[in-house]
Amino acid sequence: MLYLGIESSCDETAAAVVRAEGEHFTVLSNIVASQIDVHRRYGGVVPEIASRAHIEAISGTVREALSAAGVTPADLSAVGVTSHPGLIGALLVGVNFAKGFAAAYDLPLVPVDHIKAHIAAARILPEGEEPLCPPFLALAVSGGHTAIYVAESHTSYRQVGGTRDDAIGESFDKVGRLIGIPYPAGAGFDRLAAEGFTAATGKADVGEGYRAFSRHYAKYAGDYRLPSPALTDGSLDLSFSGLKTAGVNLLHRVEQSGEPLDRARFAAAYTVRAVDAVTAQLSAALDRYPATALAVAGGVAANSHLRRELAALAARRGVRLCLPPLSLCGDNGAMVAVATQDAYLAGIRAGDDLNASAADE
Repeated sequence: MLYLGIESSCDETAAAVVRAEGEHFTVLSNIVASQIDVHRRYGGVVPEIASRAHIEAISGTVREALSAAGVTPADLSAVGVTSHPGLIGALLVGVNFAKGFAAAYDLPLVPVDHIKAHIAAARILPEGEEPLCPPFLALAVSGGHTAIYVAESHTSYRQVGGTRDDAIGESFDKVGRLIGIPYPAGAGFDRLAAEGFTAATGKADVGEGYRAFSRHYAKYAGDYRLPSPALTDGSLDLSFSGLKTAGVNLLHRVEQSGEPLDRARFAAAYTVRAVDAVTAQLSAALDRYPATALAVAGGVAANSHLRRELAALAARRGVRLCLPPLSLCGDNGAMVAVATQDAYLAGIRAGDDLNASAADE
């Protein structure tokens, strides 16, 4: 079966065609029109600008996805579109385009949850690998979300933990801007932290440097010590707003003291706290909700330090770890197409009254 997935929840206009053969997926095309250069000058996404850019890009993006896949609308089994959550104006562009496309070509229209779509990206596995089947634990980490789920089926997710305020990616972006990392700050923060681990510990291997920094945090972080965002109330929750605020206050103190800022050490200290907290809460989730597999997805799933530490956690716990390739960590149409099959097979359809929603269901 062939599915067209359309994504426009934030600042990426994306479309993809995916062939599904049972639980095995082949990405035939995956086209992304990025708005990063437009929003970088503002230090973050401007919703009105994002919506207008989606309007300009969506027709061409879908057309290119179909052409690159070598298919026509008549070949498709269904069209899926991200309908929630996200920026309401941006979502409306994708939803309304998909409604018109489905009506024009007499195709089933399937509404897709953005978070479930991200997790679905972890199921696009290399040929020959066993499919990821429920139940499993899932972690969604992005600029807008940080949450731990028990996946009871491919369409039923139960949240068991997550941030109570800012998302992990949002905190990296906001703090990164203050130390001169252009938006989006994720990749730059990742590289700067790696420099910090090596400089502080003297270990050439970044992984060894990270673990030494983590074990002897007070020693290596020095004046850049920060609190853990992992809450200690017995929940599986985090507070990245707390970590972000502590980081901002620390940077202000350094600036007021007149001392030069060691950007790499600060990035290392911040990254260790963020990654260690997520890893610890996931480990606790495995204790409470035993699983044989863990899916991790979202833009921050591209962070090399998080990927490495989660791989180590999975190895220690004897759990299979499914991570999307870096190209499928950010918003993309392929993840929407996979989630479209899940909803389609579950009998979920939408009519021409489909609306977008900024909120989680």
